[in-house]
Amino acid sequence: MDSIPVYPSDVAFTASVKAVQARKGSRRSYARMEEGGSWRTRITPDLAQFIEAQTSIFLATANLEGQPYIQHRGGPPGFLRVLDDRTIGFADFAGNRQYITIGNLADNPKAHLFLIDYVHRQRVKIWGEARVVEGDAALVAKLMPEGYKARPEQAVLFTLSAWDANCPQHIPQRFEASDFAAALAERDERIKALEAEIEKLRADSA
Repeated sequence: MDSIPVYPSDVAFTASVKAVQARKGSRRSYARMEEGGSWRTRITPDLAQFIEAQTSIFLATANLEGQPYIQHRGGPPGFLRVLDDRTIGFADFAGNRQYITIGNLADNPKAHLFLIDYVHRQRVKIWGEARVVEGDAALVAKLMPEGYKARPEQAVLFTLSAWDANCPQHIPQRFEASDFAAALAERDERIKALEAEIEKLRADSA
């Protein structure tokens, strides 16, 4: 039987995890963290902004035997929607039709969201439970990004239990292709303007 959690971080820091932390020398600092209440159980405005800015996420589930599975989901900013201070939702687009995540959630609702922003080197880990909602056209329409060319099959609602933000250590800095293209276009326009200014100066001095 699962023990009753004392701290929000107990969703991840099981007795076995704490034993390893004690053996490796980090338990004392994490115990101070637990007492200080550093892990949150509600979605703050800052977290909501981070969530809804994501274009690529990873959703982890496990089946009854404990076999884990990680599914990638992506879309335009805002495809991952904060519905209230404990609920996140998204329209589940048609894909390869394996339905591993849906099958896992039918047996085991425990799930995990892993969000990473490579540009700003930030990552957020969210523990909770997820459920699939089929046949609710109004909910799917609410979650569907406007103008996005994808076919939604159902909705997924994620209820948050706890979340934690990691330090940027070891996160490589990467940039979106669209941001890179925009920066290059801006550079080219600046070069063109400078060249025109040089030509004008040459003409004036001739």
